Amino acid sequence: MAAAAAAGLVFQFRDARWLPDPVLGPSPAVRTPQPVPLVIDNGSFQARAGWACPDPEVPGEPLLRFRSLAARSRGARGGAGAETQVGNDLGSPEPLRWLLRSPFDRNVPVQLELQELLFDHIFQRLGVSSQGCVDHPIVLTEAVCNPLYSRQMMSELLFECYQVPKVSYGVDSMYSFHHNRRQEWSGNSLIVSSGYQCTHILPVLEGRLDAKNCKRINLGGCQAAVYLQRLLQLKYPGHFAAITLSRMEEILHEHSYIAEDYIEELQKWRSPEYYESNVHKMQLPFSSKLLGSTLTSEEKQERRQQQLRRLQELNARRREEKLQLDQERLDRLLYVQELLEDGQRDQFHKALVELNMDSAEELQSYIHKLSLAIEQTKQKILQAEVSIEVDVVDSKPETLDLDPLGSEQSLEDVESIHEFEPLFAEEQPEVEKPVTTVEPVFNLAEYHQLFLGTERIRVPEILFQPSLIGEEQAGIAETMQYVLDRYPKEQQALLVQNVFLTGGNTMYPGLKARIQKELLEMRPFQSSFQVHLASNPILDAWYGARDWALEYVNHEEGWITRKDYEEKGGEYLKEHCASNVYVPIRLPKQAPRTTEALAPAKVLAASVGNPCDLA
Repeated sequence: MAAAAAAGLVFQFRDARWLPDPVLGPSPAVRTPQPVPLVIDNGSFQARAGWACPDPEVPGEPLLRFRSLAARSRGARGGAGAETQVGNDLGSPEPLRWLLRSPFDRNVPVQLELQELLFDHIFQRLGVSSQGCVDHPIVLTEAVCNPLYSRQMMSELLFECYQVPKVSYGVDSMYSFHHNRRQEWSGNSLIVSSGYQCTHILPVLEGRLDAKNCKRINLGGCQAAVYLQRLLQLKYPGHFAAITLSRMEEILHEHSYIAEDYIEELQKWRSPEYYESNVHKMQLPFSSKLLGSTLTSEEKQERRQQQLRRLQELNARRREEKLQLDQERLDRLLYVQELLEDGQRDQFHKALVELNMDSAEELQSYIHKLSLAIEQTKQKILQAEVSIEVDVVDSKPETLDLDPLGSEQSLEDVESIHEFEPLFAEEQPEVEKPVTTVEPVFNLAEYHQLFLGTERIRVPEILFQPSLIGEEQAGIAETMQYVLDRYPKEQQALLVQNVFLTGGNTMYPGLKARIQKELLEMRPFQSSFQVHLASNPILDAWYGARDWALEYVNHEEGWITRKDYEEKGGEYLKEHCASNVYVPIRLPKQAPRTTEALAPAKVLAASVGNPCDLA
């Protein structure tokens, strides 16, 4: 029974490949009677795009979902140019891990040339012609308290490159909050948004973001995946290359959970019975074929003889090529020496300069050394021919493919059969015994398994204890307490009545119970609070942006037009219920030059006078 239970906890890695996004034809409903807004949730982990169209023929869900990554190959040697792949066109990120580039630094887009590649991919796959202009309004998500420079560059890209008519910026977690907002909810909330790169604590008062008291923790799903990869690579150094980031993300999404009480949960894992019943075994791919298990001693000897012959042929060919080059060089030197003997000194000195030599003695010394090298090479060739004849006489007659190009060995440093022979010394048996079958001494499948015990709770715990990975930051509970302490007690009570969890990194089982436990410890005795989890923490931001676009598509509120961009700059933001707070740049005014400041300059000029008058 226990064995069956243990066998049932073995999980296979899916290693699913990303399917390329299809090119969708433009629907007439998104063009008539006027172009409908295009909603883009520009996340640092995944980008999602779709239409905000009330027509039931147009799906009310994102039509594109792909990783916010791009890779550019170097191009083939045959002259083909570099190829750029975006998102799901990559197939799998692991073979191209060193080529992957993201437009984001943390959760802020800073590489706008890569962001342009993502936009091109979206427009192309949705059937929107980006040549000339994109005549659809754009609803785009941005980071909380997004830097003005980042918004300025994004507006410049959209208005100057794509000629969009208008654009609206909003915070993804605010869109998710308004999408999940129920009638009994008030406009006050404390949003905990945890994504791929960062975790944010956002206070919301009367339905608007209080940007002055927002706090960010630089921890998310990316740091958790890297931490889990390091733990398992230290635990299983034999499978270092097989423990990839993609597999770690799969483990985090499907096999990790957050303990309500971390210390108490660790004590449970100390029990062997609890460990056996809760450990998850991840099966790595492996081959059950054992190398050498089907080869007899005669076959091994035959393969060894074949490799020896290939080595001899390779060395003989290399020596002949070297002998030919040395002979041509010697003939050239002897020709120069004949010029000296014939009395043609001008041509002789000119030839010495070309050979980078200074005197006839140096030429004679080089000729002598080269002649000795040629004689030694000829002797080696003769010895190799003799050894080949002896080997052929001693070995069994057989027909072998001696093409050195078919050899998989790199044997340039091995000069003779006697130097190559020790490589096979360990394989030669002292007594010839018939080999029937080779049984494995251990279970190969079990050897290629990763046992996930305390790692299942240890990795997600970094959200509450960043010190586990050496980060000097406060966790979620401490940051929530810090944000609440900045408000009066009356507003604190209003905020904790709706603690809203959203973001892909809040989908760990047990997170809601852990937040409730932390609030119970930090709140006064007998005070009430409520914790809600988004219905779809990953897609609710896109759904909320779509809801807003459908409601405000014909309003001026929240939309930045091209006229606003040209008059007020790229960093300009029109606020709405789900947007950031616009803080314009205030440049310090230069103080005007007063008459008191100009008086000393006039006195100095009068005292110096005109240099022409002095002359």
